[in-house]
Amino acid sequence: MNPWNLSDDELKKRGGICTAEEICQQPEVWEDALSAVQQQAERIEAFIEPLLAKKDLRIIFTGAGTSAYAGDIIAPYLRQKLGRDVLSFATTDIVSAPYQFLQPDLPTVLVSFARSGDSPESIGAFDLAEQLVREVYQIVITCNPQGALARKSAERQEHTLTLLMPPRTNDRGFAMTSSFSCMLLTGLLIFDLKNLPDNAALVKKIAGAGRRVLSAGHGLPELATAGFERIVFLGSGALYGLARETCLKVLELTGGRIAAVAETMMGFRHGPKSIVNDRTLIVMWLSSDSYIRQYDMDLLREFHHDAGDFKVLAVSAAPDGEVAALADYVLALDEEAAGQWGTDSYLALGYVLFDHILALAASMGKGVAPDTPCPSGSVNRVVKGVTLHSLEDNH
Repeated sequence: MNPWNLSDDELKKRGGICTAEEICQQPEVWEDALSAVQQQAERIEAFIEPLLAKKDLRIIFTGAGTSAYAGDIIAPYLRQKLGRDVLSFATTDIVSAPYQFLQPDLPTVLVSFARSGDSPESIGAFDLAEQLVREVYQIVITCNPQGALARKSAERQEHTLTLLMPPRTNDRGFAMTSSFSCMLLTGLLIFDLKNLPDNAALVKKIAGAGRRVLSAGHGLPELATAGFERIVFLGSGALYGLARETCLKVLELTGGRIAAVAETMMGFRHGPKSIVNDRTLIVMWLSSDSYIRQYDMDLLREFHHDAGDFKVLAVSAAPDGEVAALADYVLALDEEAAGQWGTDSYLALGYVLFDHILALAASMGKGVAPDTPCPSGSVNRVVKGVTLHSLEDNH
């Protein structure tokens, strides 16, 4: 049984069977993605290691929407680990203002995340990097071997690495779920191959925790249908990228019927806190880093003392007595023991399952079909209506 306690027939009737299956398959496809990296480790290392020896190398993660947020989660971790200029820019930013994001004179690795690889901006960012950067290397991480981006990458061959995700991650549902988490995981693994055995053990641990989360449900379906009109997602550092992604998932799957916003823990006080009313749920993705967590806890204490009937859901790597005393709802990725969860960027893999369970339940609770939350076609699984303008015509 799934965390929503609904049969396949009922999920089909409510238009959510594809999204539900893609949410629930994630721990398994994470292990598939890990195996793929392990099998290709020599090829990947041969491509990446010489690049890391280059002076002034820039590593740019890019994608649109959910795919961009994968880069937002990875970049802070790799910036610290590699001591390099590791950045995350959306393809939508690169395409619309390329000279503000691409530096022609600096060697650059452009890492493109793309579920379908057919979004115009994915192709646009790839081509602009080729046009503008004198020494550019492309890594394409995609779920669709037949997509335009995968084909373009294969044609270029030189200075290009294409990594295909497990076939099941090319989601049939509207919203990106297993595609997002597998691309995120692959992006984390490939730049740290020297520690692949330790990271592999961590992935297996997170996958095990993920299976328990999906089995238990943790009361999230009930919480999702409690009548909240607004949901706020908060995270610090790499977990701000997760907050942005989980915010988007609720917006997408509910067809905008629940207003959702994302902010950093510290930034929330500076105006965005105005959104909180008595029909608001605040979701806090708590850091596993002891320094960062101090600031998370400061805000949680503030919420505890604030007036109002809003509710706070605090999500942590492991049980925490103070968190339990301060928050209205508390969830832990590992209910049994604290353990070691590595960086917050890996922790985001497990955390995202809590949001997926919540978002799907909220969608159905609002009478929306999760697989097709926007039947009017004004928003599509693959973006339409984008015109790519020629750079030469304007410079």
